[in-house]
Amino acid sequence: MTGAARTLVAGVGNIFLGDDGFGVEVARRLAAEPLPEQVEVADIGVRGVHFAYQLLDGYDTLVLVDATTRGGAPGTLYLIEPDCGAPVDPDAAVLDGHRMTPDAVLGLIGSLCAGTGTAPPRRIAVVGCEPACLDEGLGLSAPVAGAVPRAVELVHRLLAADVPGTPPTQTATGVAADR
Repeated sequence: MTGAARTLVAGVGNIFLGDDGFGVEVARRLAAEPLPEQVEVADIGVRGVHFAYQLLDGYDTLVLVDATTRGGAPGTLYLIEPDCGAPVDPDAAVLDGHRMTPDAVLGLIGSLCAGTGTAPPRRIAVVGCEPACLDEGLGLSAPVAGAVPRAVELVHRLLAADVPGTPPTQTATGVAADR
């Protein structure tokens, strides 16, 4: 598999905070499905430092899956493609193991890759889901649990666009796109 573009699908979130476990659940479901060998699915959970080091393995595409509060109805899916070429304020992203959220890792990715022989991912997409409840407790709310299969379909569509040999799935409905 030398030279093939690699993709990382990273499920992010805290399973002990209700709907914040959305990304972890989507990653769990994707990991149980057959995927092309150049696609890796990881349950990142809340391990931001682990996530930063994982990205140093070199990926062409990164798909983050996480609960994302954007004001929609609970269970609304969002496809967000951040501008990773935008300049980052060096004081804004601090390398602190207790504050290595996905956005902090993405803000530092260029610096982290420098001198390692790897480059930041060419494409980054965030599959987010509007949470209903982020209180302490296990399990997803009904609307967010209902969005999990649609999120899995959306990730498959993203993979089909980036990874040769990945069959497309049905179009996910109810997805708001943001760039």
